[in-house]
Amino acid sequence: MSVTSRYKDAWEGFWREAPDEQGAVFWDAEPALTAARHLAHFAARIDRPGLPLVDLGCGNGTQTRYLAARYPKVTGVDLSLAAVEHARSQDPDGEAEFEQLDAADTKAVDELHTRIGDANVYVRGVLHQCEAADRQPVADAIATLVGTDGRAFVVELAEAAKPVLMGLAQSPAGPPPKLRPVFAHGIAPGELSDAALVELLTTAGLTVLAEGELPLTTTEYTADGRRIELPSRWLVVSPAGSEGSKGP
Repeated sequence: MSVTSRYKDAWEGFWREAPDEQGAVFWDAEPALTAARHLAHFAARIDRPGLPLVDLGCGNGTQTRYLAARYPKVTGVDLSLAAVEHARSQDPDGEAEFEQLDAADTKAVDELHTRIGDANVYVRGVLHQCEAADRQPVADAIATLVGTDGRAFVVELAEAAKPVLMGLAQSPAGPPPKLRPVFAHGIAPGELSDAALVELLTTAGLTVLAEGELPLTTTEYTADGRRIELPSRWLVVSPAGSEGSKGP
C-alpha cells in the first residue's frame, strides 16, 4: 500500500509554500534543541554506529545535516518531493543524501533496505500526524530499515500535546503564525495515544529498550515571548530478540 493521495498532496502543498530559511516551519527548531537532545539518549544505545543512518521524515533536512556531521552515511527521506528539494538546496556541500520515499509503500522501503542494508533510524514526529491507516505500515517500515542489527529512535508528540495544540489553535487571536499552515493544509498533529505508539512498534516486531519524556521544542513563541514546547515521548527500539544491553 501507499499513503492516500490526499495526505501526500497535503504535505506537498505545505512544503511548496514553506519558506527556505531554517526556523520558518513550526517544528524546525535548531538541532541543539532537538537532535542533540535526542542523541543524548540514542547514541549510547546504538550497537553499530557504523551502519547507515536514515532520518525518516526528514522534512527540510535541518536535523539530517546535524546527524550527518556525526555519522558516516546519513540519508534523509521524506514523502514530499518539495521537502526533499528544500533539504537538498540547504545542503550545498552534500553532507547528507536526500530522497523521496513513501514509508507506507512496502516495496519502496524494501528496495531502500536492499540498497543500504540494515540501518539506524531517527524518526521525529512522523507517526502522530499520519492518517490512521498509514501508521502501522510506517512502523513496519522502521522495522524493515532497522533489519537485524540496527536501532531506532522514535520521538512523537505525547497525547498530552493535543490539548496544548488545540488551545493554540482556538486562541482568540487564532493559531500562532507558524502553526497556521499546518492546519490550513489539513495536517492533524497529535492524533496518537501513548499506548498506541508502543503498540504500533511492538506489532512491527520491535522491542522498546528505553523510553522517556522530553519537551519538543518548536520555533514559535507565545504572545509574552515564551518558546512554545510540546510534551513528547521518546523510545529507543531494536528488533525483537536482539535487545542487547538496555542500560539506564
